[in-house]
Amino acid sequence: MSYIQLAPNIYDCSSCQKRCDGKSIGVYDFEKDVNFSEAIEEQVIRRINKSNAELFAFKTKKSGYPDIEIISKTSIDIPVCYIEIKVQSRTFMSVEKILPNSNLKPSETIALNLSDLERYFEIHEREKIDLYIVWCIKNRNCINNQNTDLYFYQNIKELEKIRFNDKNNSRKFRRASGIGDVVNGQHKGVLVNYHFSLNELIEGLPTIINTY
Repeated sequence: MSYIQLAPNIYDCSSCQKRCDGKSIGVYDFEKDVNFSEAIEEQVIRRINKSNAELFAFKTKKSGYPDIEIISKTSIDIPVCYIEIKVQSRTFMSVEKILPNSNLKPSETIALNLSDLERYFEIHEREKIDLYIVWCIKNRNCINNQNTDLYFYQNIKELEKIRFNDKNNSRKFRRASGIGDVVNGQHKGVLVNYHFSLNELIEGLPTIINTY
């Protein structure tokens, strides 16, 4: 595996000329975030179906499952793998202060809903099928220096190892609820997040889909 290297002279927040806002936005446009994630899902689905003649990707209809299901055209009854898409533009600027034992730096930090993460652990354990989390990183000056969307991914098995070894929950954080979290009377905004480093992910989209 080749991991992105976050060189201090490029990704050091203290020397950044366009620092991210360290304050919570307070107002969360949940619906906008969902719509944007769905647009990225469609892009990934089209990309997979265009690049691999043996596979077919589609938005899953299984409740609680990752966004995308991939099947083999020669064995449509058994999924090849699942892919969950997460879009993030803001980083966790206060991670060193709020989660000092996490050893994470703001520039490298990405988040995932803890309940989603644990559900994906259960799905993988139950089905014994590869499951990938893909983060689309947007508008993060230190990473997107060419103003382009970047993708990072990891197999759920590797993320589970990280979570298992974090005995003291040093990467878990619960934020305050904000305006926009409640949609049509239901609280849909993510409150409890678990955090990973871009150093623990692989840059790009899952290459494994081209090997089946």
